[in-house]
Amino acid sequence: MKNLQILNSLAVLGLMFFLYSCGSSGRSGATGWAYNNSANGGFEKPQYLEQETGPGLVLIEGGTYTMGRVEDDVNFSWDAQPTRVTVSSFYIDETEVTNLYWREYLYWLKRIYGDSYPEVYRNALPDTLVWREKMEYNEPYVELYLRHPAYDDYPVVGVNWLQASDFCEWRTDRVNELILVREGLLVHNPSSQVDEEHFTTDSYFGGQYEGEKANDGITDLNPLSSGYRNVELEDGGLCLPLAHRG
Repeated sequence: MKNLQILNSLAVLGLMFFLYSCGSSGRSGATGWAYNNSANGGFEKPQYLEQETGPGLVLIEGGTYTMGRVEDDVNFSWDAQPTRVTVSSFYIDETEVTNLYWREYLYWLKRIYGDSYPEVYRNALPDTLVWREKMEYNEPYVELYLRHPAYDDYPVVGVNWLQASDFCEWRTDRVNELILVREGLLVHNPSSQVDEEHFTTDSYFGGQYEGEKANDGITDLNPLSSGYRNVELEDGGLCLPLAHRG
C-alpha cells in the first residue's frame, strides 16, 4: 500500500510537471518561463478572446465546400472539375453601404485634404452618370440620388472596386481611432487632423502618428522601456482591416 501511494504521488508530480511544461498558469510551453512578467524580460501574452465586431457588421463563419461539378460527368466533357475550396471566416455588412455613409466619407476627405489635395476628394466621387440609359428618363437620379436626404438609406451606386477598397480602409481607421479614444488613449480632436497629420491604423502601429495622447499609453513590461507604450497589433485590441486589396 505504501508503494502504491508513492507511485500515485510520483504520477501526480509528473502530471504537474507536464502541465507546467505545456504552458499552463501563463507559462511558455516552449521554455517554461512565465508570460507577462517584467522580471523574465516582459514578453506579453494578452488575454485575447476575439476581435471586436465593427459597427454594422456581422461575422460569417468560414468553412469548406466543393466548387464545380458535383454529379457524374456522363459526357466526359471534363469541364468544371470539382475542387475543394476553403473560405476563412469574415465580416460583412448587415446592409449595403448607403449614400449617407458615402457622403460621410466624402465629407471627411474634403475636410482633411480639401485645401491641399482636392484630387483625393474628387477621386472618391461616385459616377452618378451610371443612371443615364437610352430610352429612359433617369436624369433626376443623376442630380439627386447621392445628395438628397430622401435617398440617405439607399445603396450607393457608381462606385468602382478601388473606391470601395479605399472606403473600407478609411472605415477601419475611423473605427480603430474611436476605440483608442473610447479607451482613454487618444484625445478626440478632429480640428488638429489635416493633410497627412491624421490617424491611420498603419501610422499608429508604426509609431508615426503624433496625435494628442490622453495618457502615456498602456503598461510596457519590457524592463528596458520607459514603462509605457502604444497599443500594438499583438495586443489584439484593434480591428483588423475590413478589406484588403488583392
